[in-house]
Amino acid sequence: MPRSPTVPEPASPPRQRRQRVQAAETGMAVLKGLAGLGGRASLTALSAQVGEPPAKVHRYLVSLCQEGLVSQDAGSQQYFLGPEAIRIGMAAMRQADPIRVAEPALARLRESLEVTCFLAVMGNKGPTIVRFEEPGLPVTLNVRVGSVLPLLWSATGRAFLGFLDERAVQALAERELAAASAEQRALLPQEDPVATLRREVQAAGCAAVRDTNLRGISAVAAPLFDHAGRVCGVLTALGATGGFDASVDGAIAQAVRREARAISAVLGHEAP
Repeated sequence: MPRSPTVPEPASPPRQRRQRVQAAETGMAVLKGLAGLGGRASLTALSAQVGEPPAKVHRYLVSLCQEGLVSQDAGSQQYFLGPEAIRIGMAAMRQADPIRVAEPALARLRESLEVTCFLAVMGNKGPTIVRFEEPGLPVTLNVRVGSVLPLLWSATGRAFLGFLDERAVQALAERELAAASAEQRALLPQEDPVATLRREVQAAGCAAVRDTNLRGISAVAAPLFDHAGRVCGVLTALGATGGFDASVDGAIAQAVRREARAISAVLGHEAP
């Protein structure tokens, strides 16, 4: 007996598809709203956060609870991020490698500013360069991937010093100061150099140097923050002093800070 032809199921009308998309968008808005409130909130607070009626938000919370993305405290009746949301967040955090995330920013800075750019992380010997990008006409430098920079005289080091509040970093800065020559000390603030540098960098949101680490070279550096608000790297742009604007309010510093903020956001940092 010949088989009857298979009749394809009718496609969902555009209106139904749009309703499903809107439902998914609302569900994501509720989930993000809960995260924006610190991961725990009452129905009333969450409703105000997402701008939807409590009854509507409750319907979505029921579905999110069924999927394990949200849980509810039986005592307080507050909602909080569930185990599945935590699992997704942990997977995203494992992918948030500052070196990988910073690579496009390094290329943009190199192309737009035509300067040398690099990313450094804090190693056991000090700030260590891990990615390096040069423009078409590079400046001759004796630093490359793997180079360790000083805390007190490099913009990169000062950015770490200003924002990485760790005892080991402070101790390294004090050792550098104790070993400095009179000529090197003359390049630092004369009264309490380490504390003064920290305050200056924190106030500007970046560090800038002119001829302090390498003669004839100026640089600007800004910190990268991870999801916990900890400095996980520093983004630096440098060039020959004669044609490099190292002012903390200049175009180069603004571009470096902008890229650093964007990288930090991808890493999960929420700016205050």
